[in-house]
Order: sequence, then C-alpha cells, then structure tokens
Amino acid sequence: MNEHEALLEELRPGAFAVAYRMLGSVAEAEEVVQEALLRFHAALERGEQIASPRAYLATVTTRLAIDALRSARVRRESYVGDWLPEPLPGSAEVLSSASASADPAQQAEMADSLSYAFLLLLESLTPEERAVLLLHDVFDYGYGEVAEIVGKSEDNARQLASRARRHVAAGRPRFEASEERRRELGERFFAAIEGGDVEALEALLSRDVVLRGDGGGKVPALARALQGADRVQRTLGAWFRTGLRGGAKTERRQINGQPGIVILTPDGSVVGAMSLEIADDRVVAINSVVNPDKLRHLGPVGDVRAMLRGDR
Repeated sequence: MNEHEALLEELRPGAFAVAYRMLGSVAEAEEVVQEALLRFHAALERGEQIASPRAYLATVTTRLAIDALRSARVRRESYVGDWLPEPLPGSAEVLSSASASADPAQQAEMADSLSYAFLLLLESLTPEERAVLLLHDVFDYGYGEVAEIVGKSEDNARQLASRARRHVAAGRPRFEASEERRRELGERFFAAIEGGDVEALEALLSRDVVLRGDGGGKVPALARALQGADRVQRTLGAWFRTGLRGGAKTERRQINGQPGIVILTPDGSVVGAMSLEIADDRVVAINSVVNPDKLRHLGPVGDVRAMLRGDR
C-alpha cells in the first residue's frame, strides 16, 4: 500500500460517517464515499497541494451527499409505508468515528447522531440544513469551514444551522445514559418477546411507545407506525409467534449504537433487523426493517415468505 492509498484508508471512516448520516443508507453512503475517494486520489495524483485532507474529503463527500439526498428525497415521496434508515450494525463507540481522546460530550453527540430517532428528525430538514447541522454540531467543524464546504457565506451557514436546530430541538432523543443499562434492558426486552412473557414485556414498554416497520412494499410490514403499549405489545407478540413457528432465529446485535437483533431464517439468511430506543428505563420506540433491499450489507438475504410458509 503506497502513501496515497494509506491516507485514503485512514480518511474513509470519517467520510462514511458524514455520508451515512446525510443519507441514512449504507449502500448510497458507500457509493458517495467511493466517488469522493476517487476524486481525492485523482487530485493527489495530479500533484495538487491539499492543506487539509480531512476538510477536502469532507467537502467532496458532503457535496456529493447533498446531490444524492435530493434524488433520494424524491424517491421517498413515493415510498410504500414508513421509510427507515438502513440498519448499521455496531456499537456507538465503533461507529461514532470520534477518537478516544475526544471530549466526552462530543463522543455522546456522535453516538446519538447515529440513532434512528435523530436520523428520522433529519428528514424534516433540507439537504443544506442537514449538512450544516451535522458538520458543525456533530463533526465539530467551524462555521468558516462549514460555509466553505457547502458553498455558502458564513452568515448563511449560521442561519441554516440555527433553523435546523429549531426544527429538531423538540424531538431530540433522550437516551439512557449508561450503555451497560441499555444492553441490560435490551436483553430483557428480547428475552421477554422470545419467551412470550407478556407481563415482562409490558413492564419494559413506555405508555406511548412507538413501533415502526419498513418493508418498502417488498414484504409484509406495518402500513403506518403504531403507538401505545397495548397495541405494540400485541403486535410484537404476534410477529414473534409467527416467526418462531417458521423457524426464525435471532442474533443479538447493536444496531445504530442501540440494542437490537438481526432476524435470521433457519439457514442463517437475514430477513430483518430491529433496534430499540430506551429512555428512563423504558423502551420508547422500536424500529423494524424487513425491506430486503436494506439488509444486503448484513449478509445473504432470505425469503421471509418462504420461511413463514415453512419452506426450509
């Protein structure tokens, strides 16, 4: 590996961190990052003097992501059912891209910005508002740098950031502070579902818990989000009873830094991913992705209908 290739590999995780938060799609983020790295490599090969490789790559990545997001937003207007981000497996620390020496507040901001709760809030913003908020508040770029990256004046960048904060302020996620506690509650939640323990499950759900499902019109899923502990408990129970009769298996994973599972067919193919949002010792939201197009990066994708029919 030569010097240029080593630099590109060093910068790749940071570029992906920006692109994924912008797009909510692993596949689209990887495409954007690959194109940005190719352009960066070409600039290096031409002998261009790049004072800050990180800022240069952030600029190219962000501008490509803004273009991709405009196209993606048009597609999402005709999306069947609720749209959810593609599940990203891994712990908050691994996925945050923040260094171990980063300020604890910045590390927490990085981790929370991966959550479904935060990514869904970003959907209410314009591409430019999303870029400015992420670059300044999450990735700690100064307003001067942000303005240059998005091609705006510094005053305009500040206005975009202020407007974006007002949009997301009321809905900002409140997570259980301790990751150990989140893991414990997540384990109890999934054990209760798998064991059919209704009382244990009800004790873990907040009164106004929300259940979201994303099948993209490809496989059966919720037509719209459900709210309320009783409705959510009954729906989850039905899902898991049906899945377990078909031989479904679950594998504990952290999804977007939060407690979750990957759902597998008897032969180990992926048919779903589910993640929790936990606050005040209760599960406040459950996000279930079963759209096969959003699961390919997790492994070979199975046929959920065949599994439920018992075709093993």
